[in-house]
Amino acid sequence: MSAACRAPRTTATKRRAAQLTVGAAVVALALTACSSGGTSGGGNNTNFVTGSGGIDTVKKGDRHDAPDLKGKSLEGKQLDTADYKGKVLVLNVWGSWCPPCRAEAPNFAKVAKDTKSKGVQFLGINTRDTSTSPAKEFEKDKGIPYPSFYDPTGKLLLRFEKGTLNPQAIPSTIVVDREGKIAARSLKPLSESSLREMLAPIIAEK
Repeated sequence: MSAACRAPRTTATKRRAAQLTVGAAVVALALTACSSGGTSGGGNNTNFVTGSGGIDTVKKGDRHDAPDLKGKSLEGKQLDTADYKGKVLVLNVWGSWCPPCRAEAPNFAKVAKDTKSKGVQFLGINTRDTSTSPAKEFEKDKGIPYPSFYDPTGKLLLRFEKGTLNPQAIPSTIVVDREGKIAARSLKPLSESSLREMLAPIIAEK
């Protein structure tokens, strides 16, 4: 059975010109929103390999810099990915309205706790929730031990350049190596074992 679901629709309203790009990004994400998979790619010259589990990986030397993401957390505190340089950084794009996100959340909570001592930091990117209340309830219910950016319109997702392993679905997971480069990506919900397998070779890198 497919894990696909539909995100809540919004009524058409007049948008300022400056918001058009953000709106386009949200529409693009809606095409694969809350799905069990997505298309590999993101532009030319990505140099990635798609494994049997649908996880895209890039070998050292071919990786692109991850964007510096800055914004407010669900609790209103300032977050900046630059504060975690030198760590393996796991970025998970999610929404409280998304059943596959709910299914994978306990796996992320467990692996985040287990790998913290190995220099791994998890951060969420909550998107398309119209307020922080359901998102915070989601985190409380799932026991999420790490913070999430509140990015309802997808502005942070636009920071990922074409030609890199950019997020193209909800959920998406991006792994950034200790040098701040994108090393792996998944465009589907992850089991605990798949998440551990995705992280293991990047954690092992020196």
